[in-house]
Amino acid sequence: MEYISTRGHGPVSFETALLDGLAPDGGLYVPTAWPHIFTADVLARLPEMSWQEIALLVMEPFVGDFLTRKELQKLIARAAKTFNSADVTPLSKLEAGMWLLELYHGPTLAFKDVALQMLGLMLDVALARRGQQATVLGATSGDTGSAAIEGLKGRGQLDIFILFPKGRVSPVQQRQMTTTGAVNVFPVAVEGTFDDCQDMVKAAFNDAAFRKKMGLTAVNSISWARLLPQIVYYAYAWSRLPEKLRPAISFSVPTGNFGDVFAGYVAKKCGLPFDKLIIATNRNDILARFLKSGDYSRKFVTPTQSPSMDIQVASNFERLLFDVTGRDAGHLKSLMAAFAEDGALPALSEDEMAAIRMDFDAVAVGEVQTRSAIAACFAEQGRLIDPHTAVGVYAAWRRPENRPVVVLATAHPAKFPDAVKEATAEVPELPPHMADLMHKDEVYGQLPKGLPALKTYMTDKKRKTA
Repeated sequence: MEYISTRGHGPVSFETALLDGLAPDGGLYVPTAWPHIFTADVLARLPEMSWQEIALLVMEPFVGDFLTRKELQKLIARAAKTFNSADVTPLSKLEAGMWLLELYHGPTLAFKDVALQMLGLMLDVALARRGQQATVLGATSGDTGSAAIEGLKGRGQLDIFILFPKGRVSPVQQRQMTTTGAVNVFPVAVEGTFDDCQDMVKAAFNDAAFRKKMGLTAVNSISWARLLPQIVYYAYAWSRLPEKLRPAISFSVPTGNFGDVFAGYVAKKCGLPFDKLIIATNRNDILARFLKSGDYSRKFVTPTQSPSMDIQVASNFERLLFDVTGRDAGHLKSLMAAFAEDGALPALSEDEMAAIRMDFDAVAVGEVQTRSAIAACFAEQGRLIDPHTAVGVYAAWRRPENRPVVVLATAHPAKFPDAVKEATAEVPELPPHMADLMHKDEVYGQLPKGLPALKTYMTDKKRKTA
């Protein structure tokens, strides 16, 4: 398996894509071709396979010769042990025709743990083989940062810098990043939005001299290795549904950066038979607007009670554009250049829009609707859900009647206690291993938006830990 950039660089190995994160030309890595994993024989066997066995089945074709089968099995087993459910991502029924895929049983209570526990282990292998040090640089709207830090803290060959928008993540999310006490962890509050943080990360990677000097690698979903483990839970959920419903199932995916839902698209391209991927967004609705009218234009980011989705530039959307426009790197590059200059993507052709709509639907969910979904799930089903999951639930309610749906429950309700309390009058409790989180001392940097301040800060901190 080899990888190419959406903007033309490559092909490269999985190991190179893993360590690069973002391709040197500013594009995102994708496989040169989608492997056909889910054959009729495999689909028949999936319901009898464990989570770990499904993970091996899905991931092995993508890692190529980076890991032997036995090595990959060991890493999967080590990552799975960090979850408090033997099923890692258990599926539970919410109501008639609707299931929740519980992605919050990892150490930081969010779906990002599934990918980042595995990514940390793979980075260890790659860096040890090369005898290298690396600097992880990422941006977070809340959950990626805490999950990345949890997966990478204390590792001797890595320093990790995570940018988050000041005042725009929940207190629990912030403290998960700022209270570890690990000497290789540097959380940074940026005066701006998540999009500003994401722009700073991309600018740093696109500065060739700085990238080389710092040995930058990525943990955001711009990294293909970050997305890869997320494909697994689509296959797992599909396998645990009643047999007659599997081909008709849709997945409702709360998403801002398009990474989690793109993992579902990859599962489908690899042969997993299901109906639609429902893009569930909050008021920051660039993806929903695009699906409805073809309008992919940058607007102001509006803070909401689902802050991990407060994004107006969905980085992973570039991967989908590359695929549906014929994998033409030159054309894709011109599209992204126009978007960077004008803040709006040039219109796609009718055939390209039709191809996207064949696999995707989209629903934008407002604040009142989000609260109503949290309240209804508690009142009618006795289930507390976080506001991101609530966006997915409300979007699922908008599906055509009698269509079965799995909602990706992306975070534990205790990560967003204020929103849950406002809707239900209940205060969800943090698990015992986090009981003292809100009493720990915080340590983090603060920066204005822009690359110059970031480069100065990182150079200074890196020098102190060198």
